[in-house]
Amino acid sequence: MKTRLFDGWKARAQALCLAAVCGVMTMGFAAGVSAQDPAPAPASASAQETAAPAATEVVAPVAETTPAATASAEAAPAAEAAPVVEKGDVAWMLTSTLLVLLMVVPGLALFYGGMVRSKNVLSVLIQVATVFSLLVILWVFYGYSLAFSGEGPWIGNLDKALLKGVTLESLAATFSAGVSLPEYVFVAFQATFAGITGALIVGAFAERAKFAAVVLFSVLWFTFGYLPLAHMVWAAGGFLFEKGALDFAGGTVVHINAGIAGLVGAYFVGRRVGFGREALKPHNVTFTFVGASLLWVGWFGFNAGSNLEANAGAALAFLNTLLATAAAILGWAATEKFTKGKSSALGVASGAVAGLVGITPACGTVGPFGAIVIGLAAGVICVWGVNGLKRLLGADDSLDVFGVHGLGGIVGAILTGVFSAASLGGVKGEGYDIASQVGIQALGVGITIVWIGVVSVVSFLIAKLVFGLRVAEEAEREGLDITSHGESAYEA
Repeated sequence: MKTRLFDGWKARAQALCLAAVCGVMTMGFAAGVSAQDPAPAPASASAQETAAPAATEVVAPVAETTPAATASAEAAPAAEAAPVVEKGDVAWMLTSTLLVLLMVVPGLALFYGGMVRSKNVLSVLIQVATVFSLLVILWVFYGYSLAFSGEGPWIGNLDKALLKGVTLESLAATFSAGVSLPEYVFVAFQATFAGITGALIVGAFAERAKFAAVVLFSVLWFTFGYLPLAHMVWAAGGFLFEKGALDFAGGTVVHINAGIAGLVGAYFVGRRVGFGREALKPHNVTFTFVGASLLWVGWFGFNAGSNLEANAGAALAFLNTLLATAAAILGWAATEKFTKGKSSALGVASGAVAGLVGITPACGTVGPFGAIVIGLAAGVICVWGVNGLKRLLGADDSLDVFGVHGLGGIVGAILTGVFSAASLGGVKGEGYDIASQVGIQALGVGITIVWIGVVSVVSFLIAKLVFGLRVAEEAEREGLDITSHGESAYEA
């Protein structure tokens, strides 16, 4: 006779075994990296300016000032002067971190929630908030350490697991020599980047995926996909960082990453019941429009905050974020008017997100003219991404994660190499070669697609083995709000 106590014991046992295996693999992976040959010397200051959070080398705590210390400091070379922590920088970075949180809840949650049917809105809100929360916790456990500790080319190490050694006195470097941030500030800021990337993915297979499978996939993808890519692109010694790849705020690490993972998920989970035979319309476009508006506001923290300092660099990223988004909205609306006869509210909201995605890798290195061109290109091309390309791919990417984030991220990453040149208004002057840089950008895009594609395939296969990926057809027809969470957003 079965009892509730033993219901699903096989799935629980498999999940526990899998968690243990993942833990062992993570420890072994990091141990292998720590045994590598010594990493190259830290990048020069000029190289560190090419990517945003890459300059995160932690420096020694600032010692108390004493007469003896003052005398020895005066005698020491200027390069050894204690780093300065500006209160304005700290305030700006804390504000930026809060703005990125605004992007997730309520921004992304409303944006996604409005695009699904009314019977699934709560499931999407829950998945966005839960995945974000899970990854923020894992970031503290081992994510921050594997992403930013150590100087190996592919992954960091576990020296800072559970934030070991991160204290009130420890500092993280910025892009200005001698100027630092409290390391806690940088940890918090980067935690929101990891969290929102995972939350973006769930939109691709909304309305039919099992909640447990989504959670398990998120853990595996974060550990073996996001963390190595973040290290490669943003950490000193990382493969793409040392190649000189430009990704100021996450075109590859966040958006192409989420787009590819979402596309793989859409294939694995399968199409929604009725896809291609009946209209699967958004239940509340107003929610989606408000969500997109909150994303635009929060994105200023995402992009301008990646400058790590409250100075002219942050102002440039801020202005570029404003201009590119405006250009993308106009481009998307005009394209819809030309191709469909009408510009839609859903299109304007999607255009805003496309522009934000496109300018993300470029916001700190291109000029205002480049930002407008990138935004316009992203807005126009992503219209095709959510229509023509989506039909070609044959995947039911429910909320167009690949069509907007994946394709928009690719457009932005490649055009970053073009418009960062000083001759086109960017900040890269002497010795900058557009063709060479575009090649490096394409390399970064290619590595992201292949690496995240492989990790996503394996992660979905494991999630399918443990829990199964999809709810039963009857549950899908009734709606995930009731069948998976026991609630309804709208009472009859």
